[in-house]
Amino acid sequence: MSRASESSNHARFKIAPSILSADFGCIVREIEAVERAGASYVHLDVMDGRFVPNLTWGPKVVGDLRKHTELVFDCHLMIVEPERYVDDFRKAGAQIITFHLEATPHAQRLLAHIRSTGAKAGISICPQTPVAMLEDLVYDADVILVMSVNPGFGGQQFIPRSLEKISQAKAMVREAGVSCEIEVDGGITLENARSVIDAGADVLVIGSAIFDTPDCAAATAEFLAI
Repeated sequence: MSRASESSNHARFKIAPSILSADFGCIVREIEAVERAGASYVHLDVMDGRFVPNLTWGPKVVGDLRKHTELVFDCHLMIVEPERYVDDFRKAGAQIITFHLEATPHAQRLLAHIRSTGAKAGISICPQTPVAMLEDLVYDADVILVMSVNPGFGGQQFIPRSLEKISQAKAMVREAGVSCEIEVDGGITLENARSVIDAGADVLVIGSAIFDTPDCAAATAEFLAI
């Protein structure tokens, strides 16, 4: 792929490798590999065992990893009461902080607070939540994260209905006239990534299709070559 072609691809969409699928025994090396390959973000799935049936990591792990890469840290809080922990993740080095609409009754307030910390504010919806629920929040968000699987575990299959939701989210952002990235998380593979991009995705969160391969750098480059 030529440099001109590579620049064009980077301008069209971004890759956010999800380290939930990485080998935790050599996680720094794997982050360095995807960074060299052209990834834009590191996607960090924060799970509490309550909002989703899984546990991952807290702010200390984010802070420790922050020392090893210049990539943007994209923290996805799949936790109840996210307002209690936003400041801790920001202090640890998160530059994008996304929480779930379903996890807090005061989403607009939390979006505004995240922005006040200097981070970009994201809001995510689970597969059962209509995009229309975000209509009054899009003006306060920098990222809309459409879950294309049920949150909690890596390696799930992409829910086809998500393509329509991605298109709806993109249309909502355009109608509002705001600058807001459409991020998509769950089940993205080389076979369906083109459809996800064509539907309106700006950022692809990719876990197992990158890290469950012999060479995560090569897998990242292959997605960027789409």
